[in-house]
Amino acid sequence: MAYEIATIPGDGIGPEVVDAALPLFEDAADAAGFSFETDRFDWGSERYVEEGAMMPDDGLDRLESYDSILLGAVGHPEVPDHVTLHGLLLPIRKGFDQGICKRPSVLFDGIESPLRGYEGGDIDFVVYRENTEGEYADVGGREHLGFDNDVAVQSGVFTRDATERIVRAAFDAAAEREGKVTSITKSNAQAHSMVFWDDIVEEIGEEYPDIEVERLLVDAASMDFIRRPEEFDVVVASNLFGDILTDIGAIVTGSMGLAPSANVNPDGEYPSMFEPVHGSAPDIVGKGVANPLATVLSGSMLFEHLGEQAAADALWDAVTDQVADPDAPRTPDLGGEAATEDVVADLRDRLSV
Repeated sequence: MAYEIATIPGDGIGPEVVDAALPLFEDAADAAGFSFETDRFDWGSERYVEEGAMMPDDGLDRLESYDSILLGAVGHPEVPDHVTLHGLLLPIRKGFDQGICKRPSVLFDGIESPLRGYEGGDIDFVVYRENTEGEYADVGGREHLGFDNDVAVQSGVFTRDATERIVRAAFDAAAEREGKVTSITKSNAQAHSMVFWDDIVEEIGEEYPDIEVERLLVDAASMDFIRRPEEFDVVVASNLFGDILTDIGAIVTGSMGLAPSANVNPDGEYPSMFEPVHGSAPDIVGKGVANPLATVLSGSMLFEHLGEQAAADALWDAVTDQVADPDAPRTPDLGGEAATEDVVADLRDRLSV
């Protein structure tokens, strides 16, 4: 089997981690008996600075035929964040109906959590984030700019189709894991959208009588991600709340450099996109010390999505084995002094399919 994968290395350390990880991905694919080819699209903030757009007008058309997309990172000190988000990430997520965002948070053996008393394996949950609408819907506008009565209106959009899709995906995942779903809302304050969300969770929950359902307001959930992270299994949340909570999840499990992400088109009609959760880290660009592990774990999720489970497991296991080894190379964010290339070289030695 041969796959075609589009790579968008993006900004900052994005090209560094993508370029470093691809040879490892090739090793895993070769050992598992399949191959892939990549085409590189140098879209991102530098293109915006030079040409006024993060990607070309026909960008989605050019990506549509690929089996998957691997993204590095997006963000630039000279480009406002809303430009980068609305110029590249959201058009791809929405244009390809990548309605399910999966972000696992795992405390690996050998990684120290900032939370006292937690060891490897104690924290292991996954957040299912609605990924195409909600608070990130581009509905609203600005009026009376430059005057005292300047006003901004931003509206959230919650459809039954998208909400049912993400909630059902979370319940399906819980059935394969520990059997618990935690739904995150702010329905005490948002009496339309979030009560709508609660109603759908209740409806779908009736179809899964063996799944335990917990409901939390997002402020309480933020506390509990720190106070009792070991009690979470599958968390389902809206676009904004899922985004915020997964950053907390990444930190309590040791580092943003260990956090992978999948943006999934569940019907397979369009390509899905895989990316590390970390940003472009402009402070370490060019120093060769960016942590590639979140990209490697994102590659594992990419292969799993393609149905190449052996390669997916090999990448995940190599990372698990490396971080558990106190003598293995580690980048500075994990307390070491190793370079990106040293970490990947060690992973290639540990790879077993």
